[in-house]
Amino acid sequence: MPREIEFSRLTLQDALDLAILIEDEAEERYLELAEQMETYDTPNAGRFFRFMADNEKKHGDSLRARRQALFGGRPAAVDRDMLFDVEAPGYDRARAFMSARQALEVALESEIKAHDFFDGALPYIQDPEVRSLFQELRSEEIDHQERVKRELSKQPQDDGLDPEEFVDEPPSL
Repeated sequence: MPREIEFSRLTLQDALDLAILIEDEAEERYLELAEQMETYDTPNAGRFFRFMADNEKKHGDSLRARRQALFGGRPAAVDRDMLFDVEAPGYDRARAFMSARQALEVALESEIKAHDFFDGALPYIQDPEVRSLFQELRSEEIDHQERVKRELSKQPQDDGLDPEEFVDEPPSL
């Protein structure tokens, strides 16, 4: 269970550190999902999840550079225990034989989830610099959603197979 984030007390450094942690978590999850898809011989979904992991890494690296320029090597006051699945796709969203379209839909849900996190925090943020950063991050999530939607529009409709039909039954005890 994540620790409660006190948005009203976040400093700009805290907010940047939190944003970096969110990007790192999403990158790691996309890589896990890519490996899972490759295991199930679902290369198109795997490639897309790797693409998303690369995007999360780039965004995290950009935030890290910004944090370094402003705060140098000061230790972080926030940690990974303060968040869970803010932007990362849920573990339960990947399925065997997932299509690229379905992978894109998972990514879109994650970008919406991240937008909602930043948007939901704004009423509690008092520091103007933190508010500005969260507004910027919220806006970037909208841009990410639009990018995923553009990719979705290029995908063929799914073949009508339900990935749930390919899920293994739980082992008997």
